[in-house]
Amino acid sequence: MTTPDKQYVEWLVEQSMLNAAKQRAKLYGGQGRLWQRPYAQARPRDASAIGSVWFTAYPASIITRAGGSVLEALGDEKLWHALSEVGIQGIHNGPLKASGGLKGRERTPSIDGNFDRISFEVDSDLGTDVQFLNLSRIAAAHNAVIVDDVIPSHTGKGADFRLAEMAYEEYPGLYHMVEIKEEDWSLLPEVPAGRDAINLPPATVDALRDKHYIVGQLQRVIFFEPGVKETDWSATPVVTGVDGKDRRWVYLHYFKEGQPSLNWLDPSFAAQQMIIGDALHAIDVMGARVLRLDANGFLGVERKADGTAWSESHPLSITGNQLLAGAIRKAGGFSFQELNLTIDDIAAMSHGGADLSYDFITRPAYQHALLTGRTEFLRLMLRQVHEFGIDPASLIHALQNHDELTLELVHFWTLHAHDQYLYQGQTFPGNILREHIREEMYERLAGEHAPYNLKFVTNGVSCTTASIITAALGIRELDSMTAADIDKIQHIHLLLVMFNAMQPGVFALSGWDLVGALPLPAEQVEHLMRDGDTRWIHRGGYDLVDMDPDCEVSAGGMPRARALYGSLVEQLKRPDSFASQLKKLLAVRRAYDIAASRQILIPDVEHPGLLIMVHELPAGKGTQITALNFSAEAIVETLHLPGIAPGPVVDIINERVEGDLTEEGEFTITLDAYEGLALRVVSMASPMM
Repeated sequence: MTTPDKQYVEWLVEQSMLNAAKQRAKLYGGQGRLWQRPYAQARPRDASAIGSVWFTAYPASIITRAGGSVLEALGDEKLWHALSEVGIQGIHNGPLKASGGLKGRERTPSIDGNFDRISFEVDSDLGTDVQFLNLSRIAAAHNAVIVDDVIPSHTGKGADFRLAEMAYEEYPGLYHMVEIKEEDWSLLPEVPAGRDAINLPPATVDALRDKHYIVGQLQRVIFFEPGVKETDWSATPVVTGVDGKDRRWVYLHYFKEGQPSLNWLDPSFAAQQMIIGDALHAIDVMGARVLRLDANGFLGVERKADGTAWSESHPLSITGNQLLAGAIRKAGGFSFQELNLTIDDIAAMSHGGADLSYDFITRPAYQHALLTGRTEFLRLMLRQVHEFGIDPASLIHALQNHDELTLELVHFWTLHAHDQYLYQGQTFPGNILREHIREEMYERLAGEHAPYNLKFVTNGVSCTTASIITAALGIRELDSMTAADIDKIQHIHLLLVMFNAMQPGVFALSGWDLVGALPLPAEQVEHLMRDGDTRWIHRGGYDLVDMDPDCEVSAGGMPRARALYGSLVEQLKRPDSFASQLKKLLAVRRAYDIAASRQILIPDVEHPGLLIMVHELPAGKGTQITALNFSAEAIVETLHLPGIAPGPVVDIINERVEGDLTEEGEFTITLDAYEGLALRVVSMASPMM
């Protein structure tokens, strides 16, 4: 075969992210700018101080004006007036950069909602760089920050991967990819016509491991689907390199086949160059203040002495995150990690790594509390946060996002499978406790009881916040809901807001939350779920400010979801709406600076549905108590709160006195079904508000 066309190779280099990062790096050498800020340690409280309430958008779901782009919609003055009125202080756009792959010079579409990046530039299907900059400016005008994405673990199959396949310069060092000798090609399955790779079956991975090509099967297979993705390794067809040599490669992909994994310990250090360059571009060119480090726990993999692969809790992930997060802090930004691993890993990676972490610790636990009416597991997880030395103010406490409700409970599956935990009066090893919790949640959340929610491979359940609530209420047919049902859903939705917002750290909610979206009927997105990815049912289109009320499909092709609450514009006209009550809650959160408080107590209680969180407010403002009833029955209970200064107890949302905390630390609380209270103990030393 002949070598690839020289002009094509040069074109690929011009398109590549590694080349863009190298060009960007030239702007920083010899300059004093990157030495003006501390960077060695994570600064979670500084990060949340610049914006502690985030709206998390999802580009594919945004309904725009006719002929308008997603970025125009996100930068719309009418939208920002509404978001600002609610109390939003930051917008996490979701991935907006060009994604997917290249086939020759033609772009192929994203296979994972723009999480398969191939460029630093904005995806032309979503808007332009100029429109992104306008979004940054209008957010700043409303005292809000832009939260953007960096994906340090993988790319799409763009120019960088195509150059790697052709063995061009240092590009193969970007990826976990290994050249297989021609005499061993017989081990590899043929790539079907029209495909550019094929997943390797476990036996083939074992054979390649035994021949010392690769480390073997990883600790788990994310997106496992029989016959589709059975291992984390795939093989390319024969590719002719720039040197004229024919090669077949085997490459690692923790996620989908089109998301080749980056190699964070190759002598070229190409991955570090590319990803740090991407981060600096996002801060200095696009105006981001915070960057999400997506899937940042998967940067290291090696073969152990016993022949198994070590692919999680690997020290290289910690080192890689320290490098990346440090560079971001040097440039004046902050970062957060969306890391669904053990609590040990979340704690370890925050030491010098990302400033904030997504709260995968209590997220499934508070949903378990709602589904069962019992808060014991939630209380256990809140206490685990403290036992592992994690400051709750370093966590992003969130409602729905673009991903499934993860029920992996990795903490109890790996490192702590045999640790003992007290639950419901019995002692369980972690792995048994995990299965018990998962079974309870699956039974109530999906299947016969809630057929509108779908299991997502082995990870969890695809659902919206509203459809978690309908499942908890035993509503099987969504079309049969009454106005009274919707009122109850909204009431419980606000209870979940209170759990997340009335504690220190960042509070995040999505467009689906703001409108009360329900999942899409599966048949509407069946074409997107052929690889087993059921998450598309909870990514329905939404229109926050009535940009096009008659439009039934988003700019990204997502059918409009049924919205129980209506648009923000309509909701903010009604004081009893979800958005208006959210606005009131967030105003109280801001007035008492609850985001900057310190969680000092998660006390035991008697009623199984009751949860109490106690916080020390900043600036000597006293003690704040968040009291939540996750059950369907009223509660009257005397709390025991040792060490808290006595005084009147005030409902800071409804501005009324609820009683007194005695010298003995006792206070009797009354809660209706699914009611939450935000209380403040007004001691003599506390300033009045």
